[in-house]
Amino acid sequence: MSKQRDQWSSSLGFILAAAGSAVGLGNLWKFPYITWENHGGGFVLVYLVCIAVIGMPIMMAEILIGRRAQASPVPALEKMSKGLPGGKWWSVVGWMGVIAGLVILSFYAVVAGWSISSFINCINWSLNGFDGGQDFGGFVGNGPLQVGLAFVFSTVTAFIVMGGISGGIEKATKVLMPVLLGILVLLVLNSFTLDGASQALAFLFTPSAINSHGLLEALGHSFFTLSLGMGAMITYGSYMGRHDSIVKSSIAIVLLDTLIAIMACIIMFSILFTFPQVRDSMGKSTAGMLFVTLPQMFYTGMPAGKIFAPIFYVLVGFAALSSTISLLEVVVSLLVDKLEWTRIKSTSVAASTIFVFSTFCALSNGAVDFFSGLKPFGQATEGFLFKLNETFFANKAGFMNLFDHMASNWFLPVGGMLITLFVGWILPSRISAEELDLLDENGNPNKFFQVLLFSLRFLAPLAIGYIIMMVILGRDFS
Repeated sequence: MSKQRDQWSSSLGFILAAAGSAVGLGNLWKFPYITWENHGGGFVLVYLVCIAVIGMPIMMAEILIGRRAQASPVPALEKMSKGLPGGKWWSVVGWMGVIAGLVILSFYAVVAGWSISSFINCINWSLNGFDGGQDFGGFVGNGPLQVGLAFVFSTVTAFIVMGGISGGIEKATKVLMPVLLGILVLLVLNSFTLDGASQALAFLFTPSAINSHGLLEALGHSFFTLSLGMGAMITYGSYMGRHDSIVKSSIAIVLLDTLIAIMACIIMFSILFTFPQVRDSMGKSTAGMLFVTLPQMFYTGMPAGKIFAPIFYVLVGFAALSSTISLLEVVVSLLVDKLEWTRIKSTSVAASTIFVFSTFCALSNGAVDFFSGLKPFGQATEGFLFKLNETFFANKAGFMNLFDHMASNWFLPVGGMLITLFVGWILPSRISAEELDLLDENGNPNKFFQVLLFSLRFLAPLAIGYIIMMVILGRDFS
């Protein structure tokens, strides 16, 4: 007799957990960065259209697969594809999601660890005075420190996931997300006291021209921001109760994710318009902006900066943790479902394995030459092997850069494309409509479902296909 699958105790628990998965460091640094680079209001408007028309339908597709199958990505696709064209070959999509989750968590834990260091530094600076900030290059090149920070963050993540769904992940996100939102509101209110606040709001909400580059950025981020293509939504959907609405929950998740991204923009842009001297750093390095430039601004120019700086890095840490939890759960759920291991054993094995790769990533920012200079096809500067490095990895070097590039440019778009094709064209539409509770009074798929199906069959594949084509032509989404 199979064991009863754990479930979210409420629809709110699912919404907060799924929103936590979607809300990560990308909301705090990537979205403000690309919005700034693409001139604000016009970009935001196009992004909102893309996330509603492309991102949200794909999210619903992933969640319905998980809930219908009541399984993690690999067994879910195996179960859902029985008797359908392609059969169990569709389980490859599940494997891609699991591998993507493993790869992303490997480097994400390293970056998340930086929030711990920044918080500690801010506490020290608030108590003892600002000493000019840290040497970021020296910081990321400090191997033992990088490994240690990644270990701490990975351990906290594993501890939460070990607690299960309702007893671990849901409890954690019911604390993390409200606190995260509360901190954001506090920081937004503080940003309104800055001289550049009115310019920031005008920049963000006044329509502006957008070029083809901005359109591609909006399209890409509308897909990447919702944790699509990495198995997280299939996994979280598998713990969803039958009485909960996938459609309403998806809308709530998208609204929450978008709200947090917009609030982050208000905070960042208020600082940028108040302190014009930091604008150049926005275009050079998003990591440098978040972990070097912002602390300088908090302590050298912002009213009450010594109070808000530590609070800000609590926000960064919580945003990162809500994402690492979901990434680890993708791998853990596979081990529980396929190998029937206990959750504690599955989490221990998954977290330990991923930490090995996190160590490689932590040592690849200058600490160890081998890890920092590694290229998949060698160090060739011309010829066939050079072309392979250039085509598939943009000629990048180092474990962390390669993992980031591989996940963002290949695993996630290809996995997302296959999900849209499976739900849009292979899975009987009546099953999807039934799972989404979008049947009319005669028991037929209603008009709203027809709109969703049109997106999954045509709009989403075309959009993701465009992203993949641009990756092949050299565009980098990492």
